[in-house]
Amino acid sequence: MIARMWEVRASRGGFDELLSWVCDVALPKLEVLPSHVSSEVFSSTDLRIVVISKWRNNPAALPAPPANLVARSPHVWDFSPVDR
Repeated sequence: MIARMWEVRASRGGFDELLSWVCDVALPKLEVLPSHVSSEVFSSTDLRIVVISKWRNNPAALPAPPANLVARSPHVWDFSPVDR
């Protein structure tokens, strides 16, 4: 299992539209892939949106968000579970 964390900061005035794009456009493209397990979306008061998706293997990338809606390019990290 691989967990991918994707984080982006919205431009001023672009938060609601960016959140809609993530939920209505980007995630549906991932959720149909065979290796996709689940996804969660989080938001913060400082205009950030985080998607945590879980994959059986080889995580797929979210599409690039509309440039006019972001303050900077998204950041992406992959994590693997730790046996404890």
